[in-house]
Amino acid sequence: MSDEHEPRLCDSALVRAFDFLGKRWNGIILGSLLNGPASFSELRRGVVGISDSVLSERLVELSRAGLVTRRVDEGPPVAVSYTLTDAGLGLLPALRELTVWSSANLPVA
Repeated sequence: MSDEHEPRLCDSALVRAFDFLGKRWNGIILGSLLNGPASFSELRRGVVGISDSVLSERLVELSRAGLVTRRVDEGPPVAVSYTLTDAGLGLLPALRELTVWSSANLPVA
């Protein structure tokens, strides 16, 4: 009988989720879209500290992942809005639970 234990491996899907959602700003942007569509400027105001270039980069990344869609209303005036896809909306319960857990367990910085 060996004293060695089996290594505890984290589920690869969970690793992928945290790699993606843990990337700076991704979770915050998704959380900002929980209440419905938002323009780029609304997101920039809502995600304090993010630069325009990083916000643009993250929105492209979230779109490619199938979590956010970009909608262009030809106007006039032309208006662009971002909204959660069905896959993005599927994160709602998890994001809400993380918010509740954080409020109860993490100190306010």
